[in-house]
Amino acid sequence: MTTDRVDARDVLPPLEDRPAAWPVDSSTYLHQDSWIVALREDRVRRPGHPEEEPFRRVALEHPGAAVVLAVDEQDRVLVLWQYRHAVGRVLVEIPAGVLDHEGESPLDVARRELLEETGFGASSWTPLVDVWPSPGISAERSAIFLARGLREVGRQGFVPEHEEAEAVLGKVPFEDLHTAVLDGRVQDAPVVIAVLAARARGLV
Repeated sequence: MTTDRVDARDVLPPLEDRPAAWPVDSSTYLHQDSWIVALREDRVRRPGHPEEEPFRRVALEHPGAAVVLAVDEQDRVLVLWQYRHAVGRVLVEIPAGVLDHEGESPLDVARRELLEETGFGASSWTPLVDVWPSPGISAERSAIFLARGLREVGRQGFVPEHEEAEAVLGKVPFEDLHTAVLDGRVQDAPVVIAVLAARARGLV
């Protein structure tokens, strides 16, 4: 494999993501309220090019999320059909939630969301993959888990509201979900990533 643009030393960087911070001349919040996300506008410069004008980048500040591919003993997946206003669709989804409580780990959130959204607990948790779903605009990082050993425990007093109150919960065979992902009938990014990662690792 070749590329038209390589390092000046004609050596590609290591095949891994790495921390970096380009110079920021100024930052302004376009939206910030009591909710957990905020929209920030930065004026950014390329490192080592002080003569260039700064350019505009908009970033959605986000605390991160956890996603759960919950699979029972018959290799059926807990899925939700839920309305998403931003895309104007009812999407096939799997349980997921935001790290919106102080001190919660991604696994804590995964356990909580599985219980609240489905009424199930799980005895086995396997990290599948961590992803940046939309790094061109959002700082969200999602931790995706495979949950096994499912047991119905009830929602422990949680009462769904708004879109969640209208969501439909069901179990579908993993093979059917995998096929729906591959042929484009299911396009929710966490579902696609979770299903393909679980299959690639031979876990389902």
